[in-house]
Amino acid sequence: MLNSLIVALLLQTGQPTGARLDVPFTQFTLPNGLHVILHEDHTVPILTVNVWYNVGSAREKPGRTGFAHLFEHLMFMGSKNARYGAFDQLLEGAGGTNNASTAADRTNYYIDVPSNALDLALFLESDRMAYLVDAMSPKTVDAQRDVVKNERRQSYENAPYGMASIEIAEMLYPKGHPYRWPTIGYMEDLTAASYEDVVEFFRTYYQPANASLVIAGDIDRAKTRAAVEKWFADVKPGTTPPPPVEYPHPVLNEVRKKTIQDQVQLPRLYLTWLTPAHLAPGDAELDVLSSILAGGKNSRLYKRLVYELQIAQDVTAFQASKALNSEYQVIITARPDADIAKIRGIVDEEIAKLQREAPAEREFRRSINQIESSFYDRMERVGDFGGVGDQLNGYYLAAGNPGYFNEDLSRYLALSPADVTAAATRFLPLDKRVELIVEAKK
Repeated sequence: MLNSLIVALLLQTGQPTGARLDVPFTQFTLPNGLHVILHEDHTVPILTVNVWYNVGSAREKPGRTGFAHLFEHLMFMGSKNARYGAFDQLLEGAGGTNNASTAADRTNYYIDVPSNALDLALFLESDRMAYLVDAMSPKTVDAQRDVVKNERRQSYENAPYGMASIEIAEMLYPKGHPYRWPTIGYMEDLTAASYEDVVEFFRTYYQPANASLVIAGDIDRAKTRAAVEKWFADVKPGTTPPPPVEYPHPVLNEVRKKTIQDQVQLPRLYLTWLTPAHLAPGDAELDVLSSILAGGKNSRLYKRLVYELQIAQDVTAFQASKALNSEYQVIITARPDADIAKIRGIVDEEIAKLQREAPAEREFRRSINQIESSFYDRMERVGDFGGVGDQLNGYYLAAGNPGYFNEDLSRYLALSPADVTAAATRFLPLDKRVELIVEAKK
């Protein structure tokens, strides 16, 4: 594994290091369908037990949104042999940590522990996969339903700019598209969810064949495989495979505009386009474009809007990569009394420049170097969100290959400045996007 300081020194030459990302792993599938990936790294005496379920808010049905995120909460409420409170108590006693997150295309869980606590982590993870419903009750569901609804109030209704993402999704996607609703769900759907609905969701999507388990870190692969087989052997397979995602394809043929008011002090402009799916052609190019437009103080939009004209407080741009399709977004927080129309015009000028003329080699190379450096930075830990264990699972879900590290990085190293211009021209038309303005309530 390369140290990030060494990589930083190499990148000062202005050229990619070309170093191969070596993440050795073995994989196998249990009779119940659970796919297991093992990565051995003895750098430090810790390991991660990382589980991804191939279910997120995109697998929900209209009228029953928020189930994937609700289940993330329920997975910590106790199972048959690890009652409520025991999960965290046992892990903390062993010096471990854990967390989970839900997105449109997946739900992931991790447990990070010292390497001598492997059996504890596998017991806890296997018990909730096999026996969560045994300990779940209508009372438990109702309690976590209220927690989730309160979380939604804090993160959306009562947060500055909190409703912007919900408004944008509803402008981008037609009814019935699984990216139209927020991951946290709609309030009315959370209220209407019954205990029986939740149990059905668990049995459909939380079956072992719809999950992948990574164990990475200070392990012995043979002993770890035996431990996995011991703890997960009694997890019953699902009765039927999860149904495929069916959805109407989104189309943007015009500019869709909307202005909303919120309890904010500074106005904010959101520009959003429909773009290629994760790992599809154009996805990597738009990442590079984001760096050129708003990746740091020397980027085009940040330098012009924040430093030179001083009409913006902050600028960000990013490709939000997803499985069905992605969204490209530019977000500008304006200074008080700034002209939003002028800001929008300057953003359009900079995008149009990149559509006409490729970025300079030095500007392009800086972006590529930053992206390459971030790849090595993410490999310096095995656990937590974004660590090697999480990446192995992410690549397995997205590409069917846990070791997709080099192929992923190669997408960027193979690009040229002209490729960025082509992507900007094809995927960021100025006359086909969503424009949302959030302004202060009067």
